[in-house]
Amino acid sequence: MRPLSYSRVADVATAVGTVAADPDSTFLAGGTTEVDLQRVYVSPARRLVDINDLPLHQIEELPGGGVHIGALARMSDVAQALPIRRRFPMISQALLLGASPQLRNMASIGGNLLQRVRCGYFRDVAARCNKREPGTGCSAIHGINRGHAVLGTTEYCIATHPSDLAVALVALDAVVLTQGPDGPHRYAIDEFFLLPGDTPHREHPLAHGELVVAVEVPPNPMASRSLYLKVRDRESYEFALASAAVAVRLDGGTVAEVRLALGGVATVPWRARRAEATLTGAPATVESFAAAAREELAPAVGYGMNDFKIELARRTIVRALRMAIGDPDLRDGTAAGLLSQDDHGS
Repeated sequence: MRPLSYSRVADVATAVGTVAADPDSTFLAGGTTEVDLQRVYVSPARRLVDINDLPLHQIEELPGGGVHIGALARMSDVAQALPIRRRFPMISQALLLGASPQLRNMASIGGNLLQRVRCGYFRDVAARCNKREPGTGCSAIHGINRGHAVLGTTEYCIATHPSDLAVALVALDAVVLTQGPDGPHRYAIDEFFLLPGDTPHREHPLAHGELVVAVEVPPNPMASRSLYLKVRDRESYEFALASAAVAVRLDGGTVAEVRLALGGVATVPWRARRAEATLTGAPATVESFAAAAREELAPAVGYGMNDFKIELARRTIVRALRMAIGDPDLRDGTAAGLLSQDDHGS
């Protein structure tokens, strides 16, 4: 057993100051990730600073149709909140599909965004992992990598980002609010998740002691008809093999505007900007959706066992887009039939 100390704080300034002053400390919210990492001796923290008493549980509507979500709001509460369900259903769906009810009742929004990767090599202290120990190598590249990324990878890391919620927030251009030792910060969601590059141990731009205090989602009228599609090995609690957060606005039979982000296939929550550019102004047809999917996955690289994810991601994009426009020829709104030939225009 390693010695581990614990303290509880009641205000944001004390929380930030306490952690910032101790390089071996970290914040503790729901604990659904940190406790796991402590058990397998992966977390380097020797002091846990409990922040559950901080006043960061609110879910508030913003002028114009946006929403402010406190970092300590529980996943289950946010998923059921009326403003979220009405204005941003993709967020609600991503949360409900993201974990078991027990975990949703404990896990916080801020913790969900900061959760560590689920790569088995990261959680095995006997394995080589650049994310856990920079410079040691990546066992996944030539190892068991069926669940690993095909987009945004490097020779240093191919682990997928595990959050479903983050995929929806990336599609919606959310903003992450923090409080650090040097004051408040606002991060555009695209800036909040760092590609591995040659420093995969840095997953966020946060300084030590910088605390996520809220997430703000800007108004977006077409998001009220958004959805989150998750494809996984089983329907019960499981991480995504491929997922898509989608919102589409049509002008007649043409795609006037689209938001699309992918999960389960990239090292970060992946904004599918190549697909968005291909779709904007194109006819809302299966052929257009398939062309956009091919364009988005053109840079994808498989590593053997996960090669199938490239085609799965393409078909997930097409299925999600068809669901979003209410395609009457779509047999159902689930993952069933996802791999049928008509879904990708071949």
